[in-house]
Amino acid sequence: MRLIGLLLSTIALILAIASNPLPAFAQARTAPIILDGNVLFNVTESGNFTAQQRATEINQSLARVVARDEAPVVTLERVGEIPVIKVNDTYLLSITSADIPDGGDLQARAGEWARTIDKALERARYERTPEYFNGAVLRAVIAAVAGSLLSLLLGQLWQRWQNFLMLRRGESQGNSPSTADRSDKNILALIARILLAVLRIAIALALFFYITRLFPQTRQFSRTLIDTLGVALTSDLFPLGNKSFSILDLLRLLGLIGLLILGASNFRQILRVRVLSLTGLSRAAQETIASISQYLTIFIGTIVVIQLWGLELSSLNVFAGVLGVGVGLGLQGIAKEFISGLALIFERPIQIGDFIEVGELMGTVEHINARSTTIVTLDRVSVIVPNSRFLESEVINWTHRSPISRLKIPVGVAYGSPVETVREILLAAAKEHSEVLSQPAPIVFFKAFGDSALQFQLLVWIREPTQQFRIKSDLYFLIERHFRDRAIEIPFPQRDLNLRSGSIPLDLSPELSETLHQLSQRLDRWMEK
Repeated sequence: MRLIGLLLSTIALILAIASNPLPAFAQARTAPIILDGNVLFNVTESGNFTAQQRATEINQSLARVVARDEAPVVTLERVGEIPVIKVNDTYLLSITSADIPDGGDLQARAGEWARTIDKALERARYERTPEYFNGAVLRAVIAAVAGSLLSLLLGQLWQRWQNFLMLRRGESQGNSPSTADRSDKNILALIARILLAVLRIAIALALFFYITRLFPQTRQFSRTLIDTLGVALTSDLFPLGNKSFSILDLLRLLGLIGLLILGASNFRQILRVRVLSLTGLSRAAQETIASISQYLTIFIGTIVVIQLWGLELSSLNVFAGVLGVGVGLGLQGIAKEFISGLALIFERPIQIGDFIEVGELMGTVEHINARSTTIVTLDRVSVIVPNSRFLESEVINWTHRSPISRLKIPVGVAYGSPVETVREILLAAAKEHSEVLSQPAPIVFFKAFGDSALQFQLLVWIREPTQQFRIKSDLYFLIERHFRDRAIEIPFPQRDLNLRSGSIPLDLSPELSETLHQLSQRLDRWMEK
């Protein structure tokens, strides 16, 4: 829950930042005066010059002053009623009433700007000295090392926290967690990795901007990059309906939908563990109700989020048409599996915990979701089966409504064996096994006179279909032991050859016949000795 709380806090912080427009772009009629990436103040349009034109000219003049070796001297003069700021007796800018839209003393504002420019020029000259450069390099190296160590430490702490969280969830679910529980753990692990990556990226970006702002040569690049990213993120680039949305708007929508999906997943878990487990319903019924609740929450929540985001649902008619075409073409398979999943959830031909057989696949249904069903085989291998397969092919559900199942045990004995004794042995073996039900009672059928054996079939009923192969093996062991004790022979496949005449109807050459005759005589003489 702490991980989820941290995730929610991070998303809320991102959404809060994204919902506020950047101040730098809220002022369309002003332009900043910038020196070495530091904003000094803003100027407005004056006469035939726009605010941006004035700012560009002033910024270029300040850059030329800094590039000279001459120490700058800022003076404030008055030309008529207009204050004028000069640097080294060179005109820099004039201050007009348009520069103080909120009213105030024009001369006081001019003096304030002159002092600001003087301090900025003095700092610019200091930042170009070897003393400052060496100190900045040292701070940059220390920051890079500290950031790297922080990233490594964060990864180790996150890994330990994740392992502790998974261990605690595993202990709370028992020694054999279901596939749904393992899926929740995988989701938490994915969220943990994403958050760790986001935090590491944030550390890297913070280091980048911190180091670039240490040096005047790169500070302007850093500010330009931030301004460019701000414009790219806040510009309306995606028209939907009657409105246009920016990248930040789309990120906010994705964040809200992700928050909704996460909340629906936690709601499903809480509903199943805290509420449905107390109702006495079967595990399959609990999973079905929880899954339906999760999908309904996501569906209704998505509609609400889209409307709160500012998009009218009526403007999605075209998108719905395109989506319909996509479902009919590229998404046909996905839609087919999703509809099949809904049919399985509502009609419930199979449920979680059922022991089923589909084709050559036999196992226990572990989890049913929208597109596929997880089956755990007798070898403890999880197999993901598309939902449509359960509706298109025959499914044997050994535990549907009642788990009691009948097993067929074929047995063959040699000709001449007492059949009543065989019948008694088979029934005794069935009665001896503890997992064979007494009601319905075991039955023995004399099936046929086989080519090599008398064919019998023992029918028994069991309560655990998942154990049928072990029970069959146990019964065969018991039957073989009883047959051996009672001298009942179990034959192997054989054929008897009967000749109607006294000789073999084969045509032999005279030489071969003579040789065989001589060998026969020698054999007779040897046997007489």
